[in-house]
Amino acid sequence: MYAILNFRYVGHSIRNIGEPMATKTVPKKSVDVADPVERLLCGRVRELRRKRGWTLEQLSAACGVSRSMLSEIERGNANPTLAVAFRIAGAFSMSLGDLVDAPAATPRKIDVIRASDPAYHYRSDRSIRIRTLSPLRLEKSVEYYEVTLRAGAVLASGPHFEGARELLTVQQGGVRVTSDGESVELARGDSAHYRADVAHAIRNTSAADAVVFLVVTYERDGRP
Repeated sequence: MYAILNFRYVGHSIRNIGEPMATKTVPKKSVDVADPVERLLCGRVRELRRKRGWTLEQLSAACGVSRSMLSEIERGNANPTLAVAFRIAGAFSMSLGDLVDAPAATPRKIDVIRASDPAYHYRSDRSIRIRTLSPLRLEKSVEYYEVTLRAGAVLASGPHFEGARELLTVQQGGVRVTSDGESVELARGDSAHYRADVAHAIRNTSAADAVVFLVVTYERDGRP
């Protein structure tokens, strides 16, 4: 959500919210990936690559992830971070939600994202911290983020998919939201709804950290 990645394929950009955090992987002790989404992702990457007739080297060139890392992901020996998953999805010209979509999978009744889970810490640096609050399998149509901006920090994003919109609520501090050339000042408790299929930005205008909750919605088949 960041730009969020500023990947551009086939005339549109994959969901992007600023520069991604450094890619890290958590090695596994065996090839058995316990989490259903992780297991699905490993298989999907391999399946999509073979359907394209790509080698690991070709996929690596398309997404910017090393060949060795892609090999580990396909074999289930490594968990890709959100930043890495976004890159792979972009190489296949699809959203992250489409990449991990499993029509036959049984959905969980309650999805929990722990505050301490580093897999959902999308970006973390001296200026901005972004934590995704929505399960990956929901990200075909909606994304939910907690964004912390240090004093003076700006989260600038390129256009998302056509029809995308953002709903932002300020939890702490103050921010200036700019979309399609128009800007508005927001204080704690204020909300704004704006187009995200154009260039847009969120700037911290306060002297301390600003915290906002951000919901991104996408149209599917012409419907939100």
